[in-house]
Amino acid sequence: MSDHEMADNVLEPVAGAEPNGWKVLIVDDEDDVHHITRLVLSTFSFGGRSLDFLSAYSSTEAKQVLAEHPDVAVILLDVVMDGEDAGLKLVRYIRETLGNSFVRIVLRTGQPGMAPENKVILEYDINDYREKTELTAQKLYTTMVSAVRSYRDIMLIERNRHGLEKIIDASARIFELQSLKKFASGVLEQLSGLVTLERDALYMGMGGFTATKEGEGFVVLAASGRFQDAIGKRLEDFLPARGMDRIRQAMDSKSSSYADSVYVGYIETKTGSQNIVYLENCPGMGALDSELVNIFSMNVGIAFDNIYLNREVEEDYRSLIFTLGDIIERRSQETGHHVQRVSEYARLLALLSGRTEEESDLVAVASAVHDIGKVAIPDVILNKPGPLDDKEYAIMKGHSALGAGMLAFSRRDLFQAAATVASQHHERWDGTGYPVGLAGDDIHPYARIAAIADVFDALTNDRVYRPAWTVDRAVAYFREHAGSQFDPALVDIFMSSLPDFLEIRGRLGGQVALE
Repeated sequence: MSDHEMADNVLEPVAGAEPNGWKVLIVDDEDDVHHITRLVLSTFSFGGRSLDFLSAYSSTEAKQVLAEHPDVAVILLDVVMDGEDAGLKLVRYIRETLGNSFVRIVLRTGQPGMAPENKVILEYDINDYREKTELTAQKLYTTMVSAVRSYRDIMLIERNRHGLEKIIDASARIFELQSLKKFASGVLEQLSGLVTLERDALYMGMGGFTATKEGEGFVVLAASGRFQDAIGKRLEDFLPARGMDRIRQAMDSKSSSYADSVYVGYIETKTGSQNIVYLENCPGMGALDSELVNIFSMNVGIAFDNIYLNREVEEDYRSLIFTLGDIIERRSQETGHHVQRVSEYARLLALLSGRTEEESDLVAVASAVHDIGKVAIPDVILNKPGPLDDKEYAIMKGHSALGAGMLAFSRRDLFQAAATVASQHHERWDGTGYPVGLAGDDIHPYARIAAIADVFDALTNDRVYRPAWTVDRAVAYFREHAGSQFDPALVDIFMSSLPDFLEIRGRLGGQVALE
């Protein structure tokens, strides 16, 4: 370091300059050059921003300053400092080592013979070449306007590129999310990132929510900041009148808006669903922010359509599966609501065992058709009032493989799960079950859950071959067969929450067996 004070090597704003002024680095070993440059450009302003000066008196000091301030807009660079070509070496360092192609470099030299203009312009990536003697106050001002304008335009292009890359990445991420709630949360997160694109971090005070129209109002799907407790609530239950007015305006105009640091995004899909994204305490959004957000919102609208269409298809499949379950129930003369009870038992047990809500719903639907293979079993066997003989039992056991085959036609997770449950719900923890004798963790968790749900309902309701057991007797059966027929960990969970299962049983018409 030189003998100059460290204060000269850090940001020194001109009096009255905005805190976000254009950063200009003066690199020269002559103290007078620094002071004259600052004096001449003290009133400079471009795009509503003035200049913030940084000083370095050698190439070594310049490297340190650039490391601390990578967003320098313009460098006024001397050629001869701590070496005859120190300035030119610094140019190569900036462009090649730092990879900084954005900063505008104006080479200033008092010894043009040391660095001939034609040679330097061709061989070094500089943006202007000036002899110190020709840089009058007016020419210096003109040079600075040209350099700052170029830097602004380059950074605008770069920001556009970065913004479009972020949109592509954000769109790809949200298109992967098939859960509506997760999707809404993803939209909120990605949009928050877009409106803070130029900032180093998300605004600490920013908060918002994504809501979808249900009936005459909107319900929150995802939220952040001060709205994080609003998930599942209707907007009118927590949003102040001013916010509701902004949303009504967006609904009436069918357009997005930004005012008073609040962004209200209106997204209507081709399927007719209406969605709102609300962000408050946003930093100032310029034309580019709005353009990026609008492009992103178009992708969000398409993704919302995909989600809703997928939900509609899934609901149709769920309805189909439950209808099949009801058909099987009626054909086998099972007690009413057996399918619904098994499904609800399975959902609850899945949740209690740590499965997500989405996965638990999948287990519930899959469990509804655990016995679908029974449609291929003759009535004389299916509804025989007494015990089955060996031949009849062998035929009955075939319903597991038959059911799996019936459901394996689709690659959808729902049908794959249903096929697995149909195939494995008669496998036993100790490996003595059927159809293939799987044991322990080799039995799919869904099938282990469905087995407990199915057996509990079967034991506590009348069958053609025996009357219903009491709950106490059924519980004793599970205790006795935990670790042999059933997954012992799941049995423990089932036992610890027995009142919740009995509530489902009572609500869905389970029988009250007498001793």
